[in-house]
Amino acid sequence: MAEKCPVIHGAGASVSDRKRVAEKPKTVRDWWPETLDLRLLHQDPISARPSHVPHPHSATVEGSSSLPAAAYASYASRLSLVDLSELRNDIYEALTTSNPAWPADYGHYGPLMIRLAWHAAGTYRVLAPLNSWPARRYILWPIKQKYGQALSWADLILLAGNVAIESMMGDWGTVEPLWFGFGRVDAFAPEEDVYWGHEHEWLEDSRHDKSKPAADDVTGLEHGLVNPQGPGGDPDIIQSAKDIRTTFARMGMGDSETVALIAGGHTFGKAHGAADPDTYVAADPEGAPIEAMNIGWKNSFGSGKGKDTITSGLEGGWTKDPAKWDNGYFSNLFKYDWEQTKSPAGAIQWVPTEASIAANGGMSAVSNVVDAHDSSKSHLPIMFTTDLALRFDDVYGPISKRFHDSPGEFEDAWKRAWHKLLHRDMGPKSRHLGPYSVTEELIWMDPIPPIDYATVSSNDVRFLKGKILDAVNRAEASIPDLVKASWASASTYRCTDHRGGANGGRIRLEPQRSWPANDPASLAKVIAALEAIQLQFNKTQAATGTQVSFADMVVLGGCVAIEEAARRAGHTVRVPFVAGRADSSQQQTDVASFDAALKPRMDGFRNYDASSDARPERGLIDRAHLLTLTAPEMCVLIGGMRVLGANADNSSVGVLTDRPGVLSTDFFASICDDNITWTPMSCGKLFQGSRPAGKPFTASRVDLVLGSNSQLRAICESYASADSTEPFLRDFVSAWSKVMMLDRFDLLQPNQGKEESTTVLYYSKTVSRL
Repeated sequence: MAEKCPVIHGAGASVSDRKRVAEKPKTVRDWWPETLDLRLLHQDPISARPSHVPHPHSATVEGSSSLPAAAYASYASRLSLVDLSELRNDIYEALTTSNPAWPADYGHYGPLMIRLAWHAAGTYRVLAPLNSWPARRYILWPIKQKYGQALSWADLILLAGNVAIESMMGDWGTVEPLWFGFGRVDAFAPEEDVYWGHEHEWLEDSRHDKSKPAADDVTGLEHGLVNPQGPGGDPDIIQSAKDIRTTFARMGMGDSETVALIAGGHTFGKAHGAADPDTYVAADPEGAPIEAMNIGWKNSFGSGKGKDTITSGLEGGWTKDPAKWDNGYFSNLFKYDWEQTKSPAGAIQWVPTEASIAANGGMSAVSNVVDAHDSSKSHLPIMFTTDLALRFDDVYGPISKRFHDSPGEFEDAWKRAWHKLLHRDMGPKSRHLGPYSVTEELIWMDPIPPIDYATVSSNDVRFLKGKILDAVNRAEASIPDLVKASWASASTYRCTDHRGGANGGRIRLEPQRSWPANDPASLAKVIAALEAIQLQFNKTQAATGTQVSFADMVVLGGCVAIEEAARRAGHTVRVPFVAGRADSSQQQTDVASFDAALKPRMDGFRNYDASSDARPERGLIDRAHLLTLTAPEMCVLIGGMRVLGANADNSSVGVLTDRPGVLSTDFFASICDDNITWTPMSCGKLFQGSRPAGKPFTASRVDLVLGSNSQLRAICESYASADSTEPFLRDFVSAWSKVMMLDRFDLLQPNQGKEESTTVLYYSKTVSRL
């Protein structure tokens, strides 16, 4: 009985008790909602996972005696010991063995697995808690349990999608394996940077900004997913095409890839809408009762599974045999005219018109869809509003007709688009593990050529550093010029998809050399000076086979600048440097993609702000997160780069020192100086700081947030203290080197289960070769 239980229950609890439960304790963000959110910089820490589970950042951070050695165990090494043929057969057996706990549509879990892989890899959010999917709990968990930490959930889910496709494209074992790269490492804490939009309930449609009219290619679609019934539930086919184009473009897909993905995905399986989800589907996994054990959306309609399954609310299949690859999707799309109907759940969908059925031979000739659980039954094929967009949109229509007429071209396009969907966040080929990796050079993977020469030795590095310093002394490039160029090259890195970084030397190519954030005039001087040194060195060393890339030169230039700036402050530092970067060509660079995805609109580290955001400090946190920086690393880099004069436009904003170009703690001393009075300037983003002595300083919101935010101020105060010089220099060099090394995946090789440490950084600094 409730009164015997020490837990407050809704029915038997007093009004005050229920109110106390409903009103959870207030947090700092409840009281001060505008406080800068630093959680992005502290998410998924190593401490959140068991010691034997590799951390996503363990492939790029340096070894530390303060952390368990097992935390740096190589996923690549463990995976290399797995019998991948056995693994693939295990997945195939699981996909083709129906589990009564969740009966397989058509006796095959392949279509379900394709959707699970799609949602894991795509930018969709309706099925966000993937751990609640029956496919994961009933089908894949026994496989994951068998292989343990040698196989991540991320790799298993996507590989299962590949095996599913292969198993439905021909007899198992006869179909050539699809391209697949292993190497994804699991998170053990929720991501803080996932954008859930402005919806307050699941599947609300406030993702559409009604204040923005739907015109041309603008539909007002917020970051989110396309509603298959049409924008806002309105079955407008043409406007639906615009939403599709917007969403798939955010996934890096072109029009042909978009058509191939939708058509290929809908060649398999069916939608599930046996009844109204609002009536029969219970709470999501995180909101379900504790005894549900993280299985959410419990379905109380009928058996709750099989023919009674409810997911999207739409119901039916697209092709005659949904567990087999064919060209039936396009055949049906173009053969029939379509009329609106509603699923049993009330969702808008489309079926062939009676007239078009009669015109194509009557009901006996209709490509009816076999029932998912009773082979004696069949159903009319369906289409979503989004499917019809592939026929009637001016761009998608001709592509769909071409695929309809050329099944071989469609199959190839589907495989390539599917590979891109699953791997577009994997970075260059050097991060792709296993024997099924892509065999072609694909420009969307930002290819970097292999090195076919001997890289520079420690003596060569000393020689090149001397030449760079000579160029500085001849005023061919200044210390700020070198720092900015090095930062501009490396700081394009994004941990979310492992794109960008210094490797490839694309800072000398378009579009990066012309980005306003990179100060093209300053960058041009650095490129000219470094290329001249590189050319002369490579010419001299041609006989020995030793060469140096421009990518290495631009990073080395930053090392020289920092060391010289520290020397001018009276200190000696050695900035670690690892040779081995290669130079990509202009032909290996997707200019449009780089501009769309990597071009900085805001970079607080260089005090660059071309955005309309009234609070650019939020963009600073996002940039720091993409560079995997902690809050202290972010602060120390800003403080150091400011005194080095590394602003994008050579401005003095934030250079809170009277001796610019000297690596000192002056920035922190100024930001913590209460004798400086800050006053907003007319633009609203800049501030003037009046000092008791000396010219006034000018600072940005990014600068002042380091002194106004309590967490960041505490960090700054530690560097402003009298005993902070040595820690500041050490921490700045460490954080700088981390950014320069973020994309050095070429150093990460499997060691057959053994971990070794190799001196790959000059000046006796070591990293684990994981």
